[in-house]
Amino acid sequence: MALIRAVRGMKDILPPESERWQWVETTAREVFRLYGYRELRLPLLERTELFARSIGTDTDIVAKEMYTFIDRHGDSVTLRPEATAQVVRAFLENRLEKGAGVKKYFLMGPMFRYERPQKGRYRQFYQINCEALGSDAPELDAEVILMLWEILGRLKLSNLRLLVNSLGCPECQEDFKAKLKLFLFSREGWCPDCLRRREVNPLRVLDCKSQTCRELLKTAPVLKDSLCEACSRHYSRVLTLLEQFGIDFEEQPRLVRGLDYYTRTAFEVTAAALGAQDAVAGGGRYNGLIRELGGPDLPGFGFAIGEDRLLEVLPEAEGRSADQSVFLAALGRSALERCLTLVQELRGAGLAAEMDFDGRSLKAQMSLADRLGARWVAILGDRELAAGEIVVRDMKSGSQESIRIMELKSALKNLAAAEEGN
Repeated sequence: MALIRAVRGMKDILPPESERWQWVETTAREVFRLYGYRELRLPLLERTELFARSIGTDTDIVAKEMYTFIDRHGDSVTLRPEATAQVVRAFLENRLEKGAGVKKYFLMGPMFRYERPQKGRYRQFYQINCEALGSDAPELDAEVILMLWEILGRLKLSNLRLLVNSLGCPECQEDFKAKLKLFLFSREGWCPDCLRRREVNPLRVLDCKSQTCRELLKTAPVLKDSLCEACSRHYSRVLTLLEQFGIDFEEQPRLVRGLDYYTRTAFEVTAAALGAQDAVAGGGRYNGLIRELGGPDLPGFGFAIGEDRLLEVLPEAEGRSADQSVFLAALGRSALERCLTLVQELRGAGLAAEMDFDGRSLKAQMSLADRLGARWVAILGDRELAAGEIVVRDMKSGSQESIRIMELKSALKNLAAAEEGN
């Protein structure tokens, strides 16, 4: 019978790599806690209308990439391709807009887009999302970027670039789109997608990945020249705050985001090691989205970290836990019975502990302990049991000593503490 394999573009994340994912997420959770963000856990499946209305029907995501199907009741539903619109939906449906102050949330989990699978880009991919709702202050923009920078710094990532731009308000964008459209129709050689985009949404041309189109765009007008006074002040204040807090950034005048709801501040964090698809995080302001989805006219700002790509550039040594587990090797039935109690006592004391139930030889059990990555092995046979002792072997040095069985828990905790201190 043929082996059933994973769906193309969806991958298994296995130990020990999964430990690195856990470390990244734990690090992000801790930083979110410091900044006052609270976790949302939302469904993978939403009504298609949510994404069509918020992301934009002419975006590649909606036009080409969404996993959309009709359910048994005839409703069109979609596996979430991004999180911001979903957070806003939950925010409004659950009346979370009540009360003063910025509402701060984060979300972690899988997203789905039907794209050509490649390194760091999967059809089921994972994001860490942050959303701050209720303030248009440039100070909030800067604080959220600072928070992202702290997360990436704690993960010890290097050679990152922060690219920043302002997309202006809807009025600024209308002025810019008129100028851009004139430029796009005055040039030849655009890819088929951009020929369509320049008709319906010229901003999307700026997001094209075709090298030919990117070359043509080098002389295109820039959004900064179309900013109104209020948007220009907002942008200048964000940049001033980033400088004040020592965050290196580069202004990228043609940077746009791949979703239609963005306004004013937009940014990306890129890593050169990733090649052409080099963004590990990105986000910005989306002041009209809440109103577009039926709520009050509240502003919003957020970002998404692409975990799959981030793990590609995470230093190899980072996130792998120093294994301090204990393996109990029991020789004989009486020793097995005693080890069943000991292993639970060790776990109750916060020590990771394993044992063999199948009566293997000592050699086989030691081999199993080595394969499991045990830091120490505690060996108990009939002779040791009669003497009230147990042999503890250090799997790194090969040294071993006999200790009282009743002292095993405290001895191992001391060894683990000493190991952490080194």
